[in-house]
Amino acid sequence: MGGSDARALSRSLLDLCRMRKLTIATAESCTGGLVAGALTDIPGSSDVIDRGFVTYSNDAKRAMLGVEASTLLNFGAVSKETATAMAVGALERAGVDLAVAITGIAGPGGATPGKPVGLVHFAVAARDGRIVHREHRFGAIGRSAVRARSVVEALRMLMDLARGPQAATKPRREAASRLRPRVTRSPRRHVVKRRRPPRG
Repeated sequence: MGGSDARALSRSLLDLCRMRKLTIATAESCTGGLVAGALTDIPGSSDVIDRGFVTYSNDAKRAMLGVEASTLLNFGAVSKETATAMAVGALERAGVDLAVAITGIAGPGGATPGKPVGLVHFAVAARDGRIVHREHRFGAIGRSAVRARSVVEALRMLMDLARGPQAATKPRREAASRLRPRVTRSPRRHVVKRRRPPRG
């Protein structure tokens, strides 16, 4: 997973978003703007990419994305809760359709008990309310490799989110149509069985 993967994913994501008229914002900590860089490296990306937040410090996460101080204190900067708050904050502050957030420990230092080098939390959020979180433990593969893999993962999550509504709507309709006959038939059968004995 290298630069070519990120470039191909960036092109595909931008094409999909153009087709569906979606806009994107990024909120990055350990990647320092690399996701926004990969996307804006593609000519014509300005019709999809709105802005990128590079919130490396906790102060920046609070000031630029509205991450609560209590979230950072209780869960830490590298956590599901902070990643999710970053994504939601970027979505709200930018007023876009999709947002992605990344916070992790690229190394070589920065590890704490329970949070090793290579731990990265990702979150994506959509205007329709969908929020997805993923945790990856890339291991001590080197700072550059952790960051590069994080970029690819973030782009993949955005792709999934951009495709999401179409895939999510169909199963719900099928499930609803299958359940309706069962709900209406079962009470009628029970009622008929209970009424027959008294009449005889």
